[in-house]
Amino acid sequence: MTTVTDAPPLAPTPAPKERPPRRRGRLTPYWLLLPGLLWLVVFFALPMVYQASTSVQTGSLEDGYQVTWHFATYWDAVADYWPQFLRSIAYAGTATILCLLLGYPLAYLIAFRAGRWRNLILILVIAPFFTSFLIRTLAWKTILADSGPVVGALNTLHVLDVTSWLGITAGDRVLATPLAVVCGLTYNFLPFMILPLYTSLERIDGRLHEAAGDLYARPFTTFRKVTFPLSMPGVVSGTLLTFIPASGDYVNADLLGSTDTRMVGNVIQTQFLRILDYPTAAALSFILMAGILAIVTLYIRKSGTEDLV
Repeated sequence: MTTVTDAPPLAPTPAPKERPPRRRGRLTPYWLLLPGLLWLVVFFALPMVYQASTSVQTGSLEDGYQVTWHFATYWDAVADYWPQFLRSIAYAGTATILCLLLGYPLAYLIAFRAGRWRNLILILVIAPFFTSFLIRTLAWKTILADSGPVVGALNTLHVLDVTSWLGITAGDRVLATPLAVVCGLTYNFLPFMILPLYTSLERIDGRLHEAAGDLYARPFTTFRKVTFPLSMPGVVSGTLLTFIPASGDYVNADLLGSTDTRMVGNVIQTQFLRILDYPTAAALSFILMAGILAIVTLYIRKSGTEDLV
């Protein structure tokens, strides 16, 4: 008899080694970011550097400008045009508050009550963007004309008597007054307030409102304790998108205002295009940018949220 011995077990086949990821794959995100970075460098960083060098130059357009590190231009710009700076901040702040008061109820309506009309209302909100900014502003000259129905109605209600006493209108006129400029700013930048507010409100879970109702919270308490705190990212985003461009705007003050309602944007435009004083214009631009940056930084810290929409 013969015995059959078991064959020795086969050695397990070693698993194939994983190939390390190619270095080219690691660089793909950076290659995708490169066009955006180049855009920022060419159209933002370089012009900023050029304007910074222009602000410390001296000379004239005929003789040429040279960098002499003349920082006194900044002090002279503030000393000569501080009323325009304060007026710009005041007009932009007032328009931002009005946009918030007008835009929040509308955004709330679109987010929670519009139903099947939501898309239509959103189209109506962005409809002003279908026309030029200049055309929209010129339309307000017709709306607020001295012989128009708006001024006539305000005169009938004696509203202009009160606004004239407050100094925001002049007699029976609305055009060429602070009220006209603020109305133009409010209208032109209102969509920038509504859209972030709507986006923030739409994210709120409706079950939170139901839970507040189950806890016997009244509608105003629910809004104060639940809705408004959760919509703060939209409030912050909307106010920033409204205040920042309104502070540097010059079209509304130029078309709807007068020499007494000029904003710092009008001064910068005049210095660049008419007087051709480039150092002063560049210094004014940097002062305005620094002022807005300081206000925005303080506002974001005080608002208690950095989760922007």
